[in-house]
Amino acid sequence: MAAAPNPAPASISEAPDAEEVLALVTAQLDDDKSEDIVSIDLRGKTSIADYMVVASGRSQRHVGGISEHLIEALKAAGVRDVRVEGQPACDWVLIDAGDVIIHVFQPEVRSFYSIEKMWSGTARA
Repeated sequence: MAAAPNPAPASISEAPDAEEVLALVTAQLDDDKSEDIVSIDLRGKTSIADYMVVASGRSQRHVGGISEHLIEALKAAGVRDVRVEGQPACDWVLIDAGDVIIHVFQPEVRSFYSIEKMWSGTARA
């Protein structure tokens, strides 16, 4: 007779799904007074992520603060392997949260790279 499988320990929690991460990210960006928050639905368009979120901060310090708060919130929610690029300069910080990729720009850098235009054929979330 086979033994019943042991339930997972209560200390191990499931990572949030893409929609939960998206909701967390947009709420945190709003709380941090980010500007021009845009969510782009990438499902079925690419395998890199399900969603991309683009937002602006008013200065290097604001972009840095926004990104730090996002990283803390993602880790607290159980998102594993959060990867970050661009934090020392804080002109453009990219946060890879798995199924959700977040770009936080200073306005002039965002305008220069026009990431939203690259994905203009996709539906916004």
